[in-house]
Amino acid sequence: MKITMIVVRTLLGLFLLFASVSYFFNLVEPSVKMPEETITYNKGLAVAHILPIVKAIELICGLLFVTGFYNTLATILIFPITVNIVLFHAFADPANMGGAILLLVLNLVMAWFYRKNYAPLFAVK
Repeated sequence: MKITMIVVRTLLGLFLLFASVSYFFNLVEPSVKMPEETITYNKGLAVAHILPIVKAIELICGLLFVTGFYNTLATILIFPITVNIVLFHAFADPANMGGAILLLVLNLVMAWFYRKNYAPLFAVK
């Protein structure tokens, strides 16, 4: 089980590192015409300057996953972003849903593995 978790953690970290580094260094250019909903969403993010913050969090969490430090914290930090990515692709860009589902599954596996660390958060006192 430990080897499986190392593989899942590393895949998740590399996935996040690729997404954030390619954003900051403009490594991936959009080659296909984006749907109108995607363009509108991206314009809203650009006006609010949210995307650099999200990508910085992805970069930090990716580094934490790859190095193996603070995995419990990184799993919690990246989960809302993962849910946002899945919802974005579900409603605005369903043709590219595969990566979002993979990200969600990897994040849920991490949360399941570290569930004992989250138990005190839900304890009734």
